[in-house]
Amino acid sequence: MMTDPFFYAAAIPAVIMVGLSKGGFGGAMALMGVPLMALAISPVQAAAILLPILIVMDMVSLWTWRSQKDTRTLVIMVPGALIGIAIGWATAAWVTVPMIRLIVGAVALWFVWRYVMQKLAAARNGGTHVTRGHRPVEGMFWGTLSGFTSFVSHAGGPPYQIYTLPLRQDPKTYTGTSVRFFAIINAIKLVPYFALGQFDATNLSTSLVLAPLAPVATLAGAFIVRRMKPEIFYPFMYGMVFLAALKLIWDGAIHLLA
Repeated sequence: MMTDPFFYAAAIPAVIMVGLSKGGFGGAMALMGVPLMALAISPVQAAAILLPILIVMDMVSLWTWRSQKDTRTLVIMVPGALIGIAIGWATAAWVTVPMIRLIVGAVALWFVWRYVMQKLAAARNGGTHVTRGHRPVEGMFWGTLSGFTSFVSHAGGPPYQIYTLPLRQDPKTYTGTSVRFFAIINAIKLVPYFALGQFDATNLSTSLVLAPLAPVATLAGAFIVRRMKPEIFYPFMYGMVFLAALKLIWDGAIHLLA
């Protein structure tokens, strides 16, 4: 088990922020977990410690949002996510995580810019919003990218949101669907993480110490999201994607320049 106080000073806020995101917020807070913990330990070890905690959060989230989901979204995106995880596993020895973060951040930033342009166009047209329906090929692509980035850096949120936010689902349906999607991804990731030797005694015992924070933070996030109206929820979510994009671009650029 980790005993360094500096590690826990970084890990406890990281787990709380990830738990709030798991409760329904998503976005930038979910991306803060590994970088915060990486202030005290290596990013690889941080990801390994965080994954079992994510599983606990997923269990709480699945129970909390058990009545809300969009099956069509899952049918389209989950097969792509499985492909993405397989690609991440196969390329684990060669993939450059900073480059992945930089690319995903740039795409997410473009996504938010497009949303802002659409909002401005809607304002000129009397406030009418265009809701997009399901696009299976596009959904498969973003599902694959989400599975891949989730495997290499627990950063699968922005690709998932790029496909799902334009659907403009009810906030509860959106959250319940995303909870199921990432619960499936995280459960499957256990196998390659174990095969890559990431679950040693130190990492697992540290996960166990931090795990009690997971349900508290997750339920707090769900409590807040259940009380948000769509006209507040969606601008907030796009704002979180914007912050996530900046964080990914910053992390990727800093490491590549170094």
